[in-house]
Amino acid sequence: MSTEVVMPQMGESIAEGTIVRWIKRVGDAIDKDEPLFEISTDKVDAEIPSPGAGVLLEIKVKEGETVPVNSVVAVIGAKGEKAGSAGSTGSAGSAGSQGSAGSAGSVPAVPVVPTVPVVPAVPAVPAVPAVPVAPVVPQAAATLADLRRQKSSPVVRNIAKTHGIDITTLNGTGISGRVTKKDILSHIESGASARPASPATPAIAPPAAFKPGENVRIEKMGVMRKKIADHMVMSLRTSPHVYSAYEVDFSRIDEIRKKKKAEYEAAGAKLTYTAFIAKATIDTIRQFPFSNASIDGENIVYKRDINLGIAVALDQGLIVPVIKNADERNMLGLCRAVADLANRARTKKLQPEEVQGGTFTITNPGIFGALFGLPIISQPQVAILGVGSVDKRVVVVDDMIAIRPMCYLTLGYDHRLIDGADAGRFLQALKDRLQDFDEKSV
Repeated sequence: MSTEVVMPQMGESIAEGTIVRWIKRVGDAIDKDEPLFEISTDKVDAEIPSPGAGVLLEIKVKEGETVPVNSVVAVIGAKGEKAGSAGSTGSAGSAGSQGSAGSAGSVPAVPVVPTVPVVPAVPAVPAVPAVPVAPVVPQAAATLADLRRQKSSPVVRNIAKTHGIDITTLNGTGISGRVTKKDILSHIESGASARPASPATPAIAPPAAFKPGENVRIEKMGVMRKKIADHMVMSLRTSPHVYSAYEVDFSRIDEIRKKKKAEYEAAGAKLTYTAFIAKATIDTIRQFPFSNASIDGENIVYKRDINLGIAVALDQGLIVPVIKNADERNMLGLCRAVADLANRARTKKLQPEEVQGGTFTITNPGIFGALFGLPIISQPQVAILGVGSVDKRVVVVDDMIAIRPMCYLTLGYDHRLIDGADAGRFLQALKDRLQDFDEKSV
């Protein structure tokens, strides 16, 4: 008896997924829960386990193709069963349908042709061409389509609201006509936004990336890189970004870290600068609620939970796992959480809920030697903290020259909500906490 393998729904708001890699090939034996294929979604990359044991009979969706959740992507047969020749190379057509697709060899459904209302002929006026009359669409059908399009993710609705776009006017490519983020970004990039550019400011076409005959190498973007690109462009369009940077003396933290390092290692944790910064940031967020908020139209949504995102660099991309209720953890708990999430992010073992719901993000370009960074806000958050490298520098302390471990902290913030004075107060409070870190909390 064969088992159909479907595209899983990796999170409530996820409507589709992309097959990045098939770990097994047609004809391979497979055990239950053994990794079968790797997917990429808007939220997470993950390896998907096999729902049963047997032999991989058919692959219906090729690597690189995107299909709705619950689409059949493969068929697993009983052990010893031979793979059939029909459809074994992977036909995306069957997977593109919603729900379970039919098995190989089934007769495809004949599409239903909608009935067009008959419009009485209008006598043509001499020398004037007849104007074609558009068919009348029943109001009930239009309402249903509108409702389907409106059932889009909060991110899509936020983009639409920002750009003054009526979602119901777009043709969505998602399930049941659902408008996806890709649909609305493509609509905006086409110049068809509901807010036309001023006649005095003509649109400037971007220059061509290359010319015929140039010595170039062209490589198709990977799934993760395309999603990162979409998210970054959307964030810059949504939030007016402003940055403030403060220099922080890490002498106190360096002293405590050296003193407590062995104790933490004995407990199976590594005491890093990131843990100190996370703890001080959490306490500062609690002091300034505006940093832990989102904008919903004309409303400000203050988040009571502090869900701290920690950016993790991958070989070909970036992912931001989230420490939920980070303010409820002590330093040891933060150290363990940071290490665990980073390790599982690099091995593609994160669950969808572990990269969702972040309310504030910390990113650390300093580990690669950068003095500071100007990071882009992770929507729908309103602030992100960039951490530079900790380097020994010559500074003036009490009118004397000294050598101290120094670090630049950069706060990127949404100017719709946070003003420069607010950002300054936030960074000054964070700086004070780091420079006078309470050893009792470690």
